Amino acid sequence: MHMSQGTQGTRGRGVGLGLALASAVAFGGSGVAAKPLIQAGLDPLHVVWLRVAGAALVALPLAVRHRALVRERPALLTGFGLLAVAGVQACYFAALSRIPVGVALLIEYLAPALVLGWVRLVQRRPVTRAAAIGVVLAVGGLACVVEVWSGLSFDPLGVLLALGAACCQVGYFVLSDQGSEAGAEAPDPLGVIAYGLLVGAAVLTVVARPWNMDWSVLAGTAKMNGTPVPAVLLLAWIVLIATVLAYITGVLSVRRLSPQVAGVVACLEAVIATVLAWVLLGEHLSAPQLAGGAVVLVGAFIAQSSAPAQGSPEPVASGGAERKLSPRGTAA
Repeated sequence: MHMSQGTQGTRGRGVGLGLALASAVAFGGSGVAAKPLIQAGLDPLHVVWLRVAGAALVALPLAVRHRALVRERPALLTGFGLLAVAGVQACYFAALSRIPVGVALLIEYLAPALVLGWVRLVQRRPVTRAAAIGVVLAVGGLACVVEVWSGLSFDPLGVLLALGAACCQVGYFVLSDQGSEAGAEAPDPLGVIAYGLLVGAAVLTVVARPWNMDWSVLAGTAKMNGTPVPAVLLLAWIVLIATVLAYITGVLSVRRLSPQVAGVVACLEAVIATVLAWVLLGEHLSAPQLAGGAVVLVGAFIAQSSAPAQGSPEPVASGGAERKLSPRGTAA
């Protein structure tokens, strides 16, 4: 009996790791597919609206199934839609129009360090020394990524937009932590994601004004490192793979793994995005930038994995690292 349970546990962990890796690959490909559309003439906000509105339409059956959440958790759904969906995606895609995909995502991965600052300064809870070291490493790695010694070689506004995506991801972690306090009565993550997409789509409709979008771009092709690709195919990838599939596999992986393990696997998203941008878009990073990116990921790894077990009286590493709806907020 014990051997059978152990085998099932091993299988469950293996499935969970596979799902977490699939989520990281799906999320990591969003920027590579979105950037050609932006370069083809679509405004970054319009690409975000297409992504979120399309995913919201696909997730509509989940929203109907969990319609009681509208009455039970209106503030959580609204905040999740504004920050974790609309805010993260709008800032990230706007950053893509100015800086390389890998750089934008590496900057966004400062979120675990920023969450640590929220826990220490706002919630006034102690943090572990290892987590503080992770913050220092992440910030130092970011300095290498943006090459501060050369007077910020990347567009300063692009860097600020990527930092905005990281700040919105902090809101994602904090809201996810609050939404999990109900224990067995915690809202279903799939329902929260579905309504977050609906709220995000509604907000982005007002902000992006898609009726002014150049819809003809979607009927043509976009160039991916010189190779023509149907624009509608790129959009389908962004909606179905990089959003819907990415969120679902991420949520299911957290249910089979500890959030810390799933979060560590999610750090591969930045690596995957950088490699895909290198291969498919021809965005080459220098050796110091690659080294800095590795340091950012190590810092994020330490900041997430050094959190004590849930309910531990010890200092915490990040406010949302112990309990979150999915391994990442970008996405989103």
